[in-house]
Amino acid sequence: MTFTLFPDTRLALARDSLTGLSVGDALGSQFFVPGRRPDDMAAGRLPPPPWRWTDDTEMACSVVAELAEHGDIDRDRLALAFAERCEPYRGYGPGAVVILRLIRTGTPWPVAAASAFDGQGSCGNGAAMRVGPLGAWFADSTTRAAAQARASAEVTHAHPEGIAGAVAVAVAAALAARARLDGDRPDPARLLAAVAATLDPAAEVHRRVRRAAGLLGRGLPEVVEALGNGAGVTAQDTVAFTLWVAATHLDDYPAAIRACVEAGGDVDTTAAIVGAIVSAHTGVGTPGGIPDGWLAAREPLPDWVR
Repeated sequence: MTFTLFPDTRLALARDSLTGLSVGDALGSQFFVPGRRPDDMAAGRLPPPPWRWTDDTEMACSVVAELAEHGDIDRDRLALAFAERCEPYRGYGPGAVVILRLIRTGTPWPVAAASAFDGQGSCGNGAAMRVGPLGAWFADSTTRAAAQARASAEVTHAHPEGIAGAVAVAVAAALAARARLDGDRPDPARLLAAVAATLDPAAEVHRRVRRAAGLLGRGLPEVVEALGNGAGVTAQDTVAFTLWVAATHLDDYPAAIRACVEAGGDVDTTAAIVGAIVSAHTGVGTPGGIPDGWLAAREPLPDWVR
């Protein structure tokens, strides 16, 4: 199916994805509170509201604001927006805080990003965690989704794996949103193969996405053992797992988020990525979408993005 997306449709898709991202992030973050256990959620016991979102949501809001105002990503503008809106108490990693402080005090973003980790650049999962709504915005073109995801990643992640993680998530979200418009639920193996086809075969993220396709239908412990669960906070041990979860539960947002919680690891980020992809497909206020109670429990988004 060939179609043209008008700006209001792009924004609606991106906002649905952002909603799913922020609810997943906020709920996932609750499981870092002492005494909270994954089996509480499995038993239907949810954390008490409000659920505060983290840096995942704050940065994703800046991505959506950039798209809403300009229609595409300008790296200079986005870098400055990230730096000026950064509230470290939201859970930013130490490396991200340093990069954003450098940008805020006048260091060009290419220099700041390349300075991380002794000049290697960051291969963390931060570029992937914020990019799902961008993919939904570009539902009509995985090529543009990949290119714009790369641009959005480069301002903080100079390492090829960090960039590959962002591209993979954006393409998955674009395909999920496109399937929603087509009225189709894509085959999980086909979805993962399409994402892998957009990645550099030399990247570990590419290899793990391909491995994820071979794990479809397997149990969650085996998948975590093979792919990771974000505990290392790298794109390599986060992205393939989240794509496996999203592909498996693309029409069931609650089941997808529960899988992230059960898997443990970097739960707020895995749930944010999965939530962005799945809600790009289900939408908001629909069967299989975000439960009303979960959305009501999430802390409101910033005024500047709402």
